[in-house]
Amino acid sequence: MKRKNNRKQRKVTVISDKMDKTIVVSEIRKVKHKYYGKSILKKKKYLVHDEKNLYKNGDKISIMETRPISRKKCWIALSKI
Repeated sequence: MKRKNNRKQRKVTVISDKMDKTIVVSEIRKVKHKYYGKSILKKKKYLVHDEKNLYKNGDKISIMETRPISRKKCWIALSKI
């Protein structure tokens, strides 16, 4: 029997690859203001585990939530988009 994977996944852009085995990524999403209806861009940064240092600045990748790897790092890089 196959288990369903309920972990969160995101499509993000790499903004820093200066650390060893860690990259910083940014997720940008559009949301509408509740009252005025204007579209607003919201940004969120994540620290992502990159075991083999494969990803460079500007790469678009997909990430998945996982167990905590360090204090702020609980996402892993899956693949390049």
